[in-house]
Amino acid sequence: MTKIVSLANQKGGVGKTTTAINLGASLGACERKVLIVDLDPQANATSGVGISKTLDLTMYDVLVDGVPMREIIQPTELPTVFLAPSSVDLVGAEVELRDSIGREYHLRRALESIAGDYDYVLVDSPPSLGLLTVNGLAAANSVLVPMQCEYFALEGISQLLNTIQRVREAVNASLDIEGIVLTMYDERMNLSRQVAEEVRTHFPEKVYSTIIPRNVRLGEAPSFGKPIILYDIRSRGSEAYVNLAREFIRRAENVI
Repeated sequence: MTKIVSLANQKGGVGKTTTAINLGASLGACERKVLIVDLDPQANATSGVGISKTLDLTMYDVLVDGVPMREIIQPTELPTVFLAPSSVDLVGAEVELRDSIGREYHLRRALESIAGDYDYVLVDSPPSLGLLTVNGLAAANSVLVPMQCEYFALEGISQLLNTIQRVREAVNASLDIEGIVLTMYDERMNLSRQVAEEVRTHFPEKVYSTIIPRNVRLGEAPSFGKPIILYDIRSRGSEAYVNLAREFIRRAENVI
């Protein structure tokens, strides 16, 4: 069974796209077949795995014109990892889908056609709570929340949890929280430690043990169009995402 996980956080700059790319790549390295769906008009997940932002067919065509998912999926450098690319055209999708019947379910219907093709589908949503993000949440089995280890992130997570509850009530009653990933952790700062401790206190069962550190190589990798395990496998960022993938698999597949 394919598990669909939407990465969501309405706050920008929390490492959401970085996590989509690098968790996806690390799951692929763990012999899982992965599809990364780029729903963000900025298309950073697309360029971050080395795919052009100017393809003829993208997620815009899937959501607005009903083009089959299989027609847009692109291979990446990793043989087990694939991408459904985005483009700036997705900016217009919010407007064009507004009056569409079942507008929240376009992505769900599109993904039904490839059910069973992948072990995991990771949906990278925009840093907002608009119609594209709602499509991601409506299609997903669960939500993965990347959370920056800074004060304002604590305020943002309560808003996100309220949104998830509203989505459950309106369009996806079975939506679960897969987990919370602490990102951009700086061990030199007391604030990072305090935020991590507070989040673990409030969500003891949901926060992953693996913490993603601030790492220069991790920040450099997207400009080369590579996930961190291909850019610098020995870096702390690479080690962290491989560990996160292993922990993710243990939880998702109930492996002891």
